Amino acid sequence: MKKLFIIIICITLLAMLGILVFGNPSEQTDFSKTEGITTVLSLEDEIQNDAIWCGTFQLIWNDLKNDLAKQDIVFDPQLQVIENLNKETFTTEDISEQYYYKKVGFPSITLKEEIENAIKDKFNETSNILNDFDWTGRDPEDYFLYAMLKKEFKFEKAFEELKNGKFGNYDNVKYFGIKNEDADELRKQVKVLYYNSKDDFAIKLETKQEDEVILCKNPQGKTFNEIYNNILKQKEEYKGSRSVQEGELLKVPNIKLNEKNEFTEIQDKVFYFSNGLPYSIEKAIQTVEFELDREGGKIKSEAGMMVNYESAMVLPDEIREFFVDDTFAIFLIEENKDTPYFAGKIDDITKFQ
Repeated sequence: MKKLFIIIICITLLAMLGILVFGNPSEQTDFSKTEGITTVLSLEDEIQNDAIWCGTFQLIWNDLKNDLAKQDIVFDPQLQVIENLNKETFTTEDISEQYYYKKVGFPSITLKEEIENAIKDKFNETSNILNDFDWTGRDPEDYFLYAMLKKEFKFEKAFEELKNGKFGNYDNVKYFGIKNEDADELRKQVKVLYYNSKDDFAIKLETKQEDEVILCKNPQGKTFNEIYNNILKQKEEYKGSRSVQEGELLKVPNIKLNEKNEFTEIQDKVFYFSNGLPYSIEKAIQTVEFELDREGGKIKSEAGMMVNYESAMVLPDEIREFFVDDTFAIFLIEENKDTPYFAGKIDDITKFQ
């Protein structure tokens, strides 16, 4: 069932991403930030409404942890999001190699060009994030980590285009699905995972490829992992029909999503490799482009992370001042002795100058 994670962001489309329904995809990617949408870094992060996740950032985090740091990444104080990333809930075992590319190396123009050529050759794609990083004047101990995931899938037979309708409180939403009672071929593409009521169900849309699109109305759980595991649990317990019967209809919103996020909350915090060298994340960026319509869907995601080597004298998060400019005590003691040979407490410095 691991392949379901490939399209895991679809889990909450019906209940959580309705405000993103737009219509036909545009040719030009627009990464203007959509207010109210949260991109989480791992499947273990707590989510609210209108949240998305894709595995590209987890892939480069795994490389940072396992290949570079060679231990868990630990901030001081530690962040829950870092603990969640360290769990590696998504790895290269969860997606076929032909659908992703990743690279780790010294940040340079040469590396940037190597990545650009590789994603052009493998996916016929260009990057939307590489120009956001500083590639010159790097410390020899710096690193850059990159991943791209790209997948497209088609339904065996295109679903029917439905009339625009309501989604919650939103009007004029584009839908596809099954409206005709004699649409036997379309119904074969839909598997019922469980059905408790019209407001509590999960279905699977099968494609020509190995991808499966899971749709769950009114999902239960605080994280994507909890939601997904709840779907599997209810699927195992469900005793009803797994097929869409004649007369049963399907209605799914079109989706178009173009998000680009810089994860400032994990930047500029010192952590250590297993060899004791201090590092920090200078910049961390992820994009997620996802579309779903009557014919199928496609997803493209990039993640990049610039990791800085910190000098031996690492500045603390708070710059301290050691100004002895008010009441103080002073002691003089010989090395390796237990008792000072002079002590003083000074309030009025004018008496001592």
